Amino acid sequence: MWKKISGLEQIVMDHVWANPGCTAEDCRQALAQSSRNLKDSTVRTLLHRLEQKGYLTHDVDGRTYRYRAPERRRNMAAQVVKQIIDQFCDGSVEQLLAGMVENSFVRQEELEKLAKKIIKNKAARS
Repeated sequence: MWKKISGLEQIVMDHVWANPGCTAEDCRQALAQSSRNLKDSTVRTLLHRLEQKGYLTHDVDGRTYRYRAPERRRNMAAQVVKQIIDQFCDGSVEQLLAGMVENSFVRQEELEKLAKKIIKNKAARS
């Protein structure tokens, strides 16, 4: 089960996805450039929390931890959405999409584009 992440944790994840194998210092410098000047210990705490939540893993290079996401951003998003579908829509993607359309989260053009992709993928599999 995926756990919610904070806005600051999301910024760290964005950096790690863009820079696989980055260090805590790399993350601290990237955060400083985005006007979030955090202490080294704070950045390490954020990385540790993200690792505990399952969003990151690390390798050890000498004495340096190198962080990476075990899943691509799109795959992780899909897993989180699957969890939502199971919890709130009785496992029905159709229910989720219908609710998104009813609440104007998805435009008709986006659904049509998605339908074309589904048809194309189905034809490629046949």
